[in-house]
Amino acid sequence: MSTDLHKYRYIRRRLPPPSTRRIVVLTGARQTGKTTLCKAAYPSLRYLNLDAPENRDTLRQLSTLAWAGTVGQAVIDEAQKEPVIFEKVKYAFDAGEIAFTVITGSCQILLLKQIRESLAGRAFFYEMWPLMASELNLDVKEGMDEPALPLLDAFFSGQPVSKVLSPMPPVLLESNELPMRQAQQYLLAWGGMPALLPLGDEERWEWLKNYGYTYLERDLTDLARLEDLMPFRKYQQLSALRSGMLLNYSDLARDVGVSADTARRYMEYLKLSYQTVLLQPYYKNLTSTAVKTPKLFWMDIGIWRQLTGFRGDISGQLYETMVVSEIVKWMRTQGKQGELYFYRTRSGMEVDLLLETPDGIIGMEIKSRSTVDPKDARPMQALARQFGDQWIGGLVIYGGKNIDVIAEPDIWAVPSHRLLQPAA
Repeated sequence: MSTDLHKYRYIRRRLPPPSTRRIVVLTGARQTGKTTLCKAAYPSLRYLNLDAPENRDTLRQLSTLAWAGTVGQAVIDEAQKEPVIFEKVKYAFDAGEIAFTVITGSCQILLLKQIRESLAGRAFFYEMWPLMASELNLDVKEGMDEPALPLLDAFFSGQPVSKVLSPMPPVLLESNELPMRQAQQYLLAWGGMPALLPLGDEERWEWLKNYGYTYLERDLTDLARLEDLMPFRKYQQLSALRSGMLLNYSDLARDVGVSADTARRYMEYLKLSYQTVLLQPYYKNLTSTAVKTPKLFWMDIGIWRQLTGFRGDISGQLYETMVVSEIVKWMRTQGKQGELYFYRTRSGMEVDLLLETPDGIIGMEIKSRSTVDPKDARPMQALARQFGDQWIGGLVIYGGKNIDVIAEPDIWAVPSHRLLQPAA
C-alpha cells in the first residue's frame, strides 16, 4: 500500500463546481484532509484560514459592503472562529455580488449554529471523515479516471443481495486481493488520519497522542469551554473502551466520577466533533422485547487505539468497530438514503447491523474470524421471517476470503476487505 499523502477522496464526486450558485459547507474532524481537498477541488478560489488571528482581525474589520471586492469567492477555513463572517457572506451572496463560497470547520455545533442563524436555506452540507479503506489504495494521479465505487455502495441500490453478489468471483487472485488486505490491515492498525501515512510506527503513536492533546485544547475548548479537561479526558478513555457496546450513561458517569447529565453532555461533544456515533436499536414493527439502548462506536481506529492503549492484534471489538465505522463513513460521505441500526432482544438474540433502505432491510453480522458457519446466520433468519417481504438479504461480514451463499433467505458470507473496497 502506498504511503503517498495525496489520496483520492470520494466526497469530491459530490462537491459542486464553482460555476454553480452555492454556499458549500464542509465539516469534519481536524486533520481529515478538508484543506487539501478544497485546495485541490477549487484551485481558483482565494484561501483564507481563520486559525490565523491576523486573518480573523482583518475580516472582522472589513466592511460588509467591501466583502465581494476584497474577499470575493473564497474557501474560508475554520470559519466558526470568526462568526461575523457569516453575515458578511450572506449579504454578498444575497446581493448577487458573489455566487460561490466554501466554508469549512472542524467544530460542528458552532459552525451549524452560525449557519442556522445566518445562512439557512443557502448552504449545502458535506461531511469529511478520516480515510476509508476504499481510499487508501487510491493515489491521486494527473488525468486519473473516476475510481470504481466500493462493493458496499451496491447495497443501497434496492437490489436483493443475491443480485449484487452473484456476479462477484467467489475468490480473487492473490495479486488482486493483496492490496485490499494491506489497506484493511493498515486501517485496523492505524485508522485513517492522512498525516500518519508517511510516518514510522513510533512516530504514528506520537502523532496520535499529540492529536489527542490538540483536540482537547482546541476543538473541545471551542465547543465546550471546559475549565477542567481531566474529567473529559477520562471520559474519552472509558468510552473508547466501550466501543461496540450498549451505552449505559449511569455506569459510565459512575466510573468517570461525573453526573449522568454531564456524561450525556460529554457524549454529545464527542458526537459533534466527529469522534463517535451512536447506533440506535431497531424496534419498528417488531417484538417489544427489543432493547432500546444505543450502541457506542468510535469512528477512527487509530484514535481508539491511542485512547485505550491497545496495541495488540485484531480483536472482535476492534474489528466490529472498524466495519461499523467504515459503513457509517460511506453513508455520511455519499449522503446515502438509509438508516443503520442494530437489533437485540432482552433475551440476548442479536443482529449486529440492520441497514434500512427505501427498498427493504439488509441484515449484517460481523465476525472477525477467517471462517463462517451457517449457524452465524440464525439470528438473521429469525428476523427475516418477521420482516417478510421487507427482507432483501443478509451478509455475514468476516475476515476470510470467499464470497458465498451460506443460508436462506439470501444470506451470504462476504469478506470485509472486499465489501469495503472497489469491487473486483
